[in-house]
Amino acid sequence: MRALLLLLATTSITLGADAPLLKDNFSDAKFPGRRASRGEWKFADNTATCTQDDELYKKNKDHGPIIFYDLAYTDALIQFAIKPDAANKTIVFTANGEDGHIFRIGFGERGAAIRAFPVDGKDHQAVSAGQEKDLKLKVGEWNKVTVALSGPKATLNIGDFTKTYEHASFARAKTNLSIGFSFGTVSVKDVVVTK
Repeated sequence: MRALLLLLATTSITLGADAPLLKDNFSDAKFPGRRASRGEWKFADNTATCTQDDELYKKNKDHGPIIFYDLAYTDALIQFAIKPDAANKTIVFTANGEDGHIFRIGFGERGAAIRAFPVDGKDHQAVSAGQEKDLKLKVGEWNKVTVALSGPKATLNIGDFTKTYEHASFARAKTNLSIGFSFGTVSVKDVVVTK
């Protein structure tokens, strides 16, 4: 009996360790910890969709619609699927900390740009951690994006593309993450963060 109790306790601890830190399937428009702003986000069919309002874009100093998740983490595996339309110009995924941005991937016409934000840099400005000129999101299709943050390393996976980037500032503690875009209509689904 004691062995069975020990086995059950070990199993529950293991299962708890594998549980996601965050899982948003967009079935709840008021999901705790999610902040959707700078546009009218619609939640339907397990998807969040927004079309940029050009007046709001200007009012927000050329920043488009965004979804934030308040979440404390340092190392994590972050996954989401995103579908841009032909009018979309940029999609940005960012991991932020107490002192501002830490890690960012920006997708646009010139491919994907990976950025680090060292705290000791002048005004906490971004520095390049990599540029992938041929890595572009497919218009009108779901693109599954996976980012693995582990210490000073960040591994990006989209389709057949996988590459690891390194910068000391990536290892800092994070307080939230965000997915934002400019122009057109973008849909997001299946946001999952695990340790």
